[in-house]
Amino acid sequence: MGALDGIQQEIQQVAERAGDSVVGIGQRWGIGSGVVTGSGQVLTNAHNVRAEEVEVTFPDGHTATGQVLGHDIDGDIAVIGVETGDLPAITWATDARPGVGTPVFALANPGGRGLRVTLGFVTGVERSFRGPRGRRITGSIEHDAPLLPGSSGGPIVTADAQLLGLNTNRLGEGFYLAIPADEALRGRVDALGRGESQRQVRLGIGIAPVDVARRMRRAVGLPDAEGLLVRLVEDDSPASRAGLETGDLIVQAAGKPVRHTDDLFRALDAAANGAIQLVILRGADERTVDVQLGGAGGDTREA
Repeated sequence: MGALDGIQQEIQQVAERAGDSVVGIGQRWGIGSGVVTGSGQVLTNAHNVRAEEVEVTFPDGHTATGQVLGHDIDGDIAVIGVETGDLPAITWATDARPGVGTPVFALANPGGRGLRVTLGFVTGVERSFRGPRGRRITGSIEHDAPLLPGSSGGPIVTADAQLLGLNTNRLGEGFYLAIPADEALRGRVDALGRGESQRQVRLGIGIAPVDVARRMRRAVGLPDAEGLLVRLVEDDSPASRAGLETGDLIVQAAGKPVRHTDDLFRALDAAANGAIQLVILRGADERTVDVQLGGAGGDTREA
């Protein structure tokens, strides 16, 4: 048997062992993939889920409407409850921290348009990216298995068809990032399956980073200042109740300068007594704003 024959056989075996665990998520717009992790449960990315109900397409082509049991938007994972019948749950790898050069197989079923299986290699570890609301997700696996649009939420697996990670973010240079399927992820998935959604403290604003904020201030003749520009304010959010407005520049949070998006997120995570003090520039005027934090009410991110 030649080398190419061996590779072909490996890919076919992975498709046979794990293909029935991979489903399509959504239809028409916003399609993705998902993977069966237990009876009646499908794991996917949170960014694939835009409502409490979601269409799931199974390997035989039939569809069913699933219910979102729980989601962690900042971690970009969601668990859908849907009748999975006799579809097998994927097997979790005992070691989901592969090293650089480890071969991986990526599976997807973009929006239910058919199973795809590709081969690649781990090209980097402990990579980070920003989730759907701008928070940094660390510890990701980078690999170069080719993937179509709509593949996020599908798994990467070993040659034994064991789950190594959940594809979530295309880097744009032919590489993909996957959330490692380690014990931490397994615990989060179990919690989401019980309906325990993860909710981070939020202001309820959309923000533009420092470089964008600087250009926009210069465009209207305002002096340079480092900070995050408020691009939108959600109705009935902590930010709106505190009086923040579109165009405000956040320059301090909890007494510390805000030069990057992560500075604001760290201040929110450390906020004591459910409140945070912000210093903003409104035009050229500096103001102090006390925000009572509560539930969630160009390059824009959400905080």
